[in-house]
Amino acid sequence: MAHMAHYREAHPLPFVVTHWVNLVAMIFLIFTGFYIHYPLFGGVMTMARGLHIFCGIVLLINCVVRMVLAFFIKSAPAPGTRELVPDYKTWLPQRDNKHQLWAWISYYLFLRKEHPIAAKLGVPQKIVYLLIPLLIFFTGYTGFCLWGTTAGWPIFEVGLNFMGGAMKVRILHYFMMWCFLVFMCIHVYLSLIEGVSPATLIFFWKETPGLVYDPETMNIVGFDGMGKEPDCGETFKSEERAAVDRARVVEHEAISTGDAQHNGFEK
Repeated sequence: MAHMAHYREAHPLPFVVTHWVNLVAMIFLIFTGFYIHYPLFGGVMTMARGLHIFCGIVLLINCVVRMVLAFFIKSAPAPGTRELVPDYKTWLPQRDNKHQLWAWISYYLFLRKEHPIAAKLGVPQKIVYLLIPLLIFFTGYTGFCLWGTTAGWPIFEVGLNFMGGAMKVRILHYFMMWCFLVFMCIHVYLSLIEGVSPATLIFFWKETPGLVYDPETMNIVGFDGMGKEPDCGETFKSEERAAVDRARVVEHEAISTGDAQHNGFEK
């Protein structure tokens, strides 16, 4: 089965930027967190702690920015379409996702061969992604409970005492890092189960050819070759892209006609 087309409308540029910030911040947080917990070599603890705190604050701010932007920026509700809806709607239950939880689980576990035709985010993805902001905020809170600069603030002192003191909070904070590691592994798997096209879009904003999806009818209605492969059916292209593709078709036909005439002269 051919894969869906991946358009930039699925991940507008601001979301590509926030995704990069999330990735870089999490990587630094994980490595510095491991070092703070298990300092295998000396001399860089102060730098590791400072970088850890800085990246934690960046991750928190970036998470808030991403959540706010979801209410102001529109994105495609499904792969294979350029139609737009407010982005926050793509994180909530959609008509395209109804009764698909088991279908998605079966597909991820290789019990089902065909990819469910559905919204941009599958049901398990929606559940996991909605939990991530909660994990980020809770992990950030435990981090501020441990940071000497903020540990004495009433809002964090209360939490520190409620959770049983600094040692228990430190263990809980470390456990949360493992939760993020597990999430990253699941996230990569869910994103790449169809191939690398989703990754090239979210990281490099590169579109790839594929099937075209109509959110209204919830059906495949064509194939957008993006000039690399033959198109068929309705493709929801912009006028600019359609004009480019028409020019390519005319050029291709001219070359084919020229070759045919050349072969005729040779005969």
